[in-house]
Amino acid sequence: MSAQNRIERHAFVVGVRPERREEYLELHSNVWPQVEQTLRDSNVTNYSIFIVGDTLFAYYEYVGEDHAADMARIAEDPVTREWWTHTDPCQVRIVEERDPGALWQPLDEVWHLS
Repeated sequence: MSAQNRIERHAFVVGVRPERREEYLELHSNVWPQVEQTLRDSNVTNYSIFIVGDTLFAYYEYVGEDHAADMARIAEDPVTREWWTHTDPCQVRIVEERDPGALWQPLDEVWHLS
């Protein structure tokens, strides 16, 4: 498979603070267009967030060539950083910290049907 056709799958988990669950859901009912565009411009596709109880699960596909550089680009975007000032207080780490300082912690893929 060529680099152009390579898709990386990424999944993460975090808790939503029960007292801020509705606020988090409301924010995501109308994600800011610039936040979405920054993700697209950074080679992120098929991004979804799911919820069960107070657990959030996120999944996206990365179609670029330098995941770390694109994630840094997202983190440097001022609109995305402002978005996070609204979403981060709604979240709490619920699993072992594998990505230091991150609320959303990565999950290991155990199976994939293509």
